[in-house]
Amino acid sequence: MSHRIALILMAAGDSTRFCASANISLKKQWLRVGDMPLWQKVAQDLSETYPFCQIFITASESDFLYMQTISPFCVIKGGNTRAQSLRNALKFVEADFVLVSDVARWDIDKAVCERLFACLDNPDFACAVPFVSVPDTTFYQGAYLAREDIKLVQTPQLSHTQTLKQALDSKDFSDESSAMHALGKRIDFVQGSAKLSKLTLGEDLHNSNLLPPSKESFCASGFDVHAFEEGKPMVLGGIEIASPIGFKAHSDGDVVLHALSDAILGGMCAGDIGQWFPDTSKEFKGADSKKLLTYIYTYARSVGFEVRYVDITIMAQIPKIAPYKQRIQESIAALLGLPKARVSIKATTTESLGFIGRKEGVAVSATATLGYIQWDSILR
Repeated sequence: MSHRIALILMAAGDSTRFCASANISLKKQWLRVGDMPLWQKVAQDLSETYPFCQIFITASESDFLYMQTISPFCVIKGGNTRAQSLRNALKFVEADFVLVSDVARWDIDKAVCERLFACLDNPDFACAVPFVSVPDTTFYQGAYLAREDIKLVQTPQLSHTQTLKQALDSKDFSDESSAMHALGKRIDFVQGSAKLSKLTLGEDLHNSNLLPPSKESFCASGFDVHAFEEGKPMVLGGIEIASPIGFKAHSDGDVVLHALSDAILGGMCAGDIGQWFPDTSKEFKGADSKKLLTYIYTYARSVGFEVRYVDITIMAQIPKIAPYKQRIQESIAALLGLPKARVSIKATTTESLGFIGRKEGVAVSATATLGYIQWDSILR
């Protein structure tokens, strides 16, 4: 095979229909297949169908930085529509041809791909798409249609790169073939496959052969320190502590929730709280750390993780933590949707040693145990 072909996998959708139908916050592209997110599995399976010279995956704005961190492929920030996401990715395509597919069509059929690639032998090739026929009688707007004339178009779709860029200039289209058709280009149709049915709703998983998620766990730690500052309220673990001093911080200074947030991010390999909520941003000035932790926890679930256990050690000479331990435990359990039995709160002094012993501030060490959401037991 001598043609230079790039691959673009569309994975920037928000999975609204899937999440709503399954009553779950986990986006379909983040279903774990073993220990791999679905978008990575689909990209890997597609990469085995041809020696692509470039491989791109589109990501939503909220997923972009995280996917960049963990993806073995080049990640492109998507747009508000599929067409805009595709335009963004096409800017980086240097190959003569481009194969575009959707993460929702996860069960790759290599034979279909080979039929698409064979179309490149046509001298006036512009676009090739797979299709399946309609098996049922079809009725539309008061009349029966000839079902043999109806084609259900699938992805992946293969296009001439420059022609596709031109076709997408005018407006948004639902796929590449409709854009090419609007430009007056010939579409080559090849036989598709039932394997390429879309994963749209939670019920579509009932009869799928997707491997279940790995049951392994991930343990990560977080650590944070804040100095005292007079005239500010003191907040630890999401509750206000009776104290004449608070913490010097850009946010509310809740050192407990900051350490816990870092532990959760560490379990995901998603950086640290400073990257997510930089202290250079006015947006987070005086921010409520409960809201910051809730954002991280919600995001973790949307990309396939669940928090299973947390263990926190608060190192403070002052204030005395013992009177507040139960309330802190209850606060964190509520924030993470965990039973109290899975939230451990410990406290210690440093025997008057160091900055803690000199009553200059508080340090917290947090450990979080994460695992993949076992979607197969929920959705099958």
